[in-house]
Formats: sequence, C-alpha cells, structure tokens
Amino acid sequence: MSLYGMMRTGVSGMAAQSSKLATTADNIANSDTTGYKRASTEFSSMVMPNTGRSYTSGGVTTTVINSISQQGIHKYTTSASDLAVDGNGFFVVQDPGGTKFLTRAGAFVPDGQGRLVNAAGFQLMAYPYGFTPASGSADYGSLVPVAVPQGEIPAKATTQGAFQGSIPTGSTPVPPANLPSANGVSAQSTVSSSLVVYDAQGTQRILDVHFTNTGAGTWEVAVFDRADAAPGGGFPYSSGALGTTNLTFDPVTGAIDPAATTLSLSLPGGQAIDLDFSQMTETGTQPSVVQNADGYAGSAIEKIEIGKDGVVSAIYGNGTIEKLFSIPLAEVPSPDRLTVLPGNVFAANSESGDVSIGLANEKTRGSIVSGALENSNVDIAEELTDMIAAQRSYTANSKVFQTGSELMDVLVNLKR
Repeated sequence: MSLYGMMRTGVSGMAAQSSKLATTADNIANSDTTGYKRASTEFSSMVMPNTGRSYTSGGVTTTVINSISQQGIHKYTTSASDLAVDGNGFFVVQDPGGTKFLTRAGAFVPDGQGRLVNAAGFQLMAYPYGFTPASGSADYGSLVPVAVPQGEIPAKATTQGAFQGSIPTGSTPVPPANLPSANGVSAQSTVSSSLVVYDAQGTQRILDVHFTNTGAGTWEVAVFDRADAAPGGGFPYSSGALGTTNLTFDPVTGAIDPAATTLSLSLPGGQAIDLDFSQMTETGTQPSVVQNADGYAGSAIEKIEIGKDGVVSAIYGNGTIEKLFSIPLAEVPSPDRLTVLPGNVFAANSESGDVSIGLANEKTRGSIVSGALENSNVDIAEELTDMIAAQRSYTANSKVFQTGSELMDVLVNLKR
C-alpha cells in the first residue's frame, strides 16, 4: 500500500463524511419546513485493483437520496386553503414564468389577484370544474391557477320552480264562485303553500300558491304575489292571479295526468317563471307539499371549501354554492428519484419516470385534506445521532490522513 494512497483514502473518507454532515445540517434546518423530504447520504466503496502481494486502498463515494415517498404527519390548521395529500400524489404548481413543478408543500394563501400561492411563491394549479383529464397523461395545458373569486356574485333571476308531495284525496270541492281564481272575499283554497323567488335585481318576492279541489281528481292551482294580499294576508288580493292552471289525478293511483303539469306565469315587469307540478300526487288525508326554485340575490363570498376529491367550492352569504375547480394530483413511478429543486418543489427526470395527472381519490394518488399541512419527515433525534457518528468518522479519517503524513515525513527524512 502506498502512503499517498493511504492519504487519498483518508481524504475520500473525510469528503464523504462532510457530505453526510451537509445533508444532516439541511435536514435539521428544514425540520419545520412544510412538506420537506429528508435527504440522506449513502456510501459505496471504491476498490482499486490489487495483487496478492500488496493492497492498494481505494476510498468511498457518496450518493444523496431524498425520502420523497415517505409521508410526514399532518398538522391541522384553521385555514381551508392549507392543503395536505394523504397518499402518494403531489400538487401541481407553477412559478411566475409558467414552468410546472410538483410539491407536497400546501401552505397556500390568496395573493393580490386571489390566486392560491404557497410560501415559496408557487401557484396552485387545477382544472376548471367539470373537466376530466385523459387517464395517465400529464395534461399541463388544461391547468389553470386556482383563484378565489373577488367581489360579489351577481343576482340571478328565478326562471323555474318545482313542487312535489301530495294533496289529500276525498277533499270537498269548492264552488266556482269561491275559487281563488275568482279572488273574491269568500275565496278559499284546500291547500296553501308559498314559493320564494327573485327578480332580475335580486329582490326577493314571495308567491302564494293555492291548490283548490274542484271535483273528483281535479284541482285548480292559482298563484298570487303576497305583496298584493289583503291586510292580515289572504284574499282578496289587490291584483289578480299571476297564473292559474288545472291538475288532474288518477282516482285509483293518485298519479298526476302528465298532459298538464306546468304553469307559466309572469312577475310584474315581465319576468317569466315556469312551475313544475309533475311530482305531485293525490294521496292520503294530510297535505305534504315541498317546493324549491332557482335564483338568488347578489352576495359576497363567505368562504372557500375544498373537498377530499379536490373540488374547490365558493360559498356565498346567500347560501349559494358554486363549484369552481378540481385540484388534481400527480404521480411518478419512482418519486424518490425526482430532482429536488429550491422552494421545496420537484421535477421529473428519466430516473423518476414520466408524470401522470388525475383527479384526487383515484388509483393510488390519495385524497386532499383541507385545513392541514404535511410536516417534514425529519426525525431530529435520528439526525443528531447521525451527526455525532459522522463527526466521529470524520475525525477517524483525519487521523488516517495525519498518520500517512507523519509516515511520509519519516520516509523523506531517511536521506538525512
């Protein structure tokens, strides 16, 4: 064995332990970094050709491995835009230049334009709600930044409503002169209901809907604006019915005649509304009528909700829920081989395999947890133990180098 070889081996060992100490330092520094993945230095031997009479020392080489596939524990927060992945998937983010990356760091907050941006400045990307990506592909082109709506949702006028339930069979018919459509002082109805609607300006109106038995299996439906009701409510209304129709039911089954199940009416100002009665029946003795209508008043956004399937919904103060985006998750065949880049993001390469993107809750991508962050997967106790071991090994290798240097001095001084 040559003395120079011995010294080079000592230097190789010190360099290897120095690399191990560097990864340990990074791990400790990022032990509280959201979504950080632990780096470790693995050693492999370098063996020089040897003869049977002498040994030539080689050294050691290092490889850095990131434990990207190892999931950190979740830390729960009070922010709905804090996101974590429970599974193998990655969020897709982009930098200001539009380059796409993968990350597990989900501490997103809205920027000045409402876009969700994490602590490193990367924008969260998603598909518009309803878009379905091609299976197994990296469809980056259809991704858009997730943006929280700004301002108010505009009012939407009611265009349709529906009634379902039952009206009592065997009811006493009301004489024609007393029908609601006559709107007299003595007008009466068998069953009364109401419906909340909105005009084009978002103003709420309440419609009184009167169901009146006119004979065996026949009913009159009359709709009035409650604002026109007599003092104390009810008949007579100051204006006539907004619309009337007649419903017919089978006397045996109670099913409605499908030939006439819709009533079209107009609010003051000309707003048209279609009411659907196709789900009504004539059964039982107690009335049971349920109603609903579209339309709503203008309202500011109240909060954002993100489901396990990645669907981003805006909830407005008027109770309206608008589904905006579907946050996808990305996968690669070998996540531990991804290229680690600044900002806690990753890029695919030939060793990691190609990226595939799909909706959350599909395959092995996992689900999205709203109101949670993924902690670093660093174990401080393990890192401190590794640091002490690397320090001792570095010292031992320095002793090898020092011994080789002293022996070299002895060899050089033999000439004196």
